[in-house]
This record gives sequence, structure tokens and C-alpha cells, in this order.
Amino acid sequence: MINTLLLIIGILILLKGADYLVKGSSSLAKKIGVPSLAIGLTLLAFGTSMPELIVNIVAAIKGNENIAFGNVIGSNIANILLVIGTAALITNLKVKPSTTWIEIPISFLAVCVLFIFAHTLALGGYNKHVDRIEGIILIIFFILFIYYVFKLAKKKKVKLEEEIKIEKLSYKTIILMIVLGIAGLYFGGKWTVEGAIGLARLVGISEYFISLTIVAIGTSLPELITSIVAALRKEADLVLGNVVGSNVFNVFLVLGISSIIIPIRMPTFAIIDLIFLLIITLLLIAFIYLGKKHEIVRWQGVFFIMAYFLYLIYLVSRRSYLKFLL
Repeated sequence: MINTLLLIIGILILLKGADYLVKGSSSLAKKIGVPSLAIGLTLLAFGTSMPELIVNIVAAIKGNENIAFGNVIGSNIANILLVIGTAALITNLKVKPSTTWIEIPISFLAVCVLFIFAHTLALGGYNKHVDRIEGIILIIFFILFIYYVFKLAKKKKVKLEEEIKIEKLSYKTIILMIVLGIAGLYFGGKWTVEGAIGLARLVGISEYFISLTIVAIGTSLPELITSIVAALRKEADLVLGNVVGSNVFNVFLVLGISSIIIPIRMPTFAIIDLIFLLIITLLLIAFIYLGKKHEIVRWQGVFFIMAYFLYLIYLVSRRSYLKFLL
């Protein structure tokens, strides 16, 4: 009970901490004359992926690489199936040309790179690490992605600056929000990882299973909330960009930093989860061209949500099977 409570409180504080830090930092940057474009491409873009990043850094420092890997894979699966699926139930999701031709393929590339790193696991049947060299390669990919986004945004500078709304706060409020945000991220990340480890040991399940499900869904809440609000406001074209960007951040930045801190071991069954992530990413690309072109419609959203619940059922049955073998 205590471990479950610690995990839930940790996730909630982590999310609030990320929100406070992003709002406070964005307002400060605006006050000292940083262009809205630069703020949008850095602080606001990092905001929804910050919970995954903090959890992974804490897990890596503590040597819990199963949590670090499971959180990234689980979050990306939840982003595609749960977040896009839920938003598509509210309204049809229009896909921007740049998202169709560049951003979604980059997201697919991220999974392919990770799959290549894991190929020895699939062929050799032993645990494979994403080591520090591979972590550096992921960071290089991330830098190239940020460079692309920056070049793209510069072409649409006026439109982007109109879309980015930054709250004006006093310096006192800004400092308070930044301090609370940092504290929230630290304690939230710490308690989330400790709660996940404690719950896994108490119930007798793997840390990887906990991170792939509960932790991943918890850290994906910013994407889910942002996408629901965008869909309700009929700003559906923002949903796909938010999800795809988050998935790229998770693989290239979050896993990249984590594996530089400590080589991340891939659990035996992780190759199946990677293949599933690869398939649903391809399915997302296919759906864009099925039916209404460049739109994700409601029936596709229903399909995604059903697929996610079937995946969760599979994970539970897989856990039971492993427990039986052990």
C-alpha cells in the first residue's frame, strides 16, 4: 500500500514539478528578451518529455536499467495507441505535411535505430545493453532532429510566435515556480522510482513490467492531457506533432542520456515490445493514407485504444507465464 501510494504521489508531484519549471522558466526567458520561437523550441518542447527524462535519470543513477528502458518503450506505445486514440475519439486529427513526410518517419527511424541496437538480443538470445557509445549516437540523432525543427520553425516564425502563449509572471513568482519545479522533479522522480521498485518486489513482478505499464502511463499524462485539450479546442493538428515529437525525444534524448549514465540492459522479452512499437508506428503511417488522407479518424482511434488494452492483457498474461516458469 505504501509503495503504491509513493508511486502515485511521485508521478503526480513529478508532473506538477515539470509544469511549474516550464512555466517559470518560459516566463523568465520572455522577461529577459529570449524570442518566443527559441522558448517554444526548447523549454516548451522539453516539457512533456521531462517526466520520462527525470525518471530515467534517477533509475539510471540507482542502477535500475529495467525501469529506464521500460519507461521509454512503454511511454512511446502509450503515446501512439492511448494518446492519439483518445484524441481521435474526440475529433478527427489532421496531419500537417511536415509531420507526414518528415517527423513521423524520424519517429520510425528512432525505433529502427533502437531495434538495430537490440538485434544481438534477438539473434543471440542474451541480454544486450544500450551502451555509452550507442547513447552518444542517440544524442547525435537528437541534435540533428532539433536542428531540423529549428530550421523548419524559422520558415514559419510568425505563425509559431502567434501560437506560443507565455504567461507573464512577477520575478518573485517565477523564482518560486522554478524552485518548486526543481524540487518537484527531484522528489517526484525519486519517489516514482522507489515506489515502482518497492511495488515490484512486494507483488513479485519485474521492475520492467511496472515501468512498461504504470510508470509509462503516468509519465505520458502530459501528452495525454495536452492532446485532449488540443482536440477539444479543435487544434487537432497539434496532437500528432506533440506525440511524434515526444516519441523522438524519448528514444534519442531520454534513452541516450540514461545509457551514457549507465549501460541500459534490455530484458529478454523487450525485443517483442520493440517489434510491437515498430508495427504500430508503421500502422500510424498507414492510417494517414487510409480512408481520409492526412487524417486520423474516429474508427482508427477506437482501433488504437482497443489495441492498447489488448497489449496490456498480453503483458499481464506474459507476466503470469514467466512467473509460472520461475
